[in-house]
Amino acid sequence: MYVKLNGEMVYLWRAVDHEGEILESYITRTRDKQAALAFMKKTLKRHGAPAQIVTDGLKSYKAAMTELGNEQKQEVGRHLNNRAENSHLPFRRRERAMLRFRRMKTLQKFASVHANVSNHFNHERHIVDRQTFKERRSAALAEWRQIAS
Repeated sequence: MYVKLNGEMVYLWRAVDHEGEILESYITRTRDKQAALAFMKKTLKRHGAPAQIVTDGLKSYKAAMTELGNEQKQEVGRHLNNRAENSHLPFRRRERAMLRFRRMKTLQKFASVHANVSNHFNHERHIVDRQTFKERRSAALAEWRQIAS
């Protein structure tokens, strides 16, 4: 995903788990093998090696995976990375409300904080019934208030 930073395009790399939680956010100016390698090293170091890694068709992913020795774990398909693509939507909404970003550091900080907050309050409302969703949401809000104070 790209984000505009003072009229210049920068790239937001995201790692999303099988439940849709955002594990890692990383901002780069380029979308090449070096950037993909840095992102994957950071993510794998922090979260361990997964059974499979779903990506889009970008060639830099394949080059980075080959260098890391994970090319057999890579899965590329037409709709496989929808979970990652859909995780961008709340970020886009918030970005629009903030009227874009001015500095790379601010963007990186916002992306990581937004991911944590979004993960905390994401309770998959389409899967559970209304009562269970309300209980989980109240518990998350109470926990958030406890942490914030």
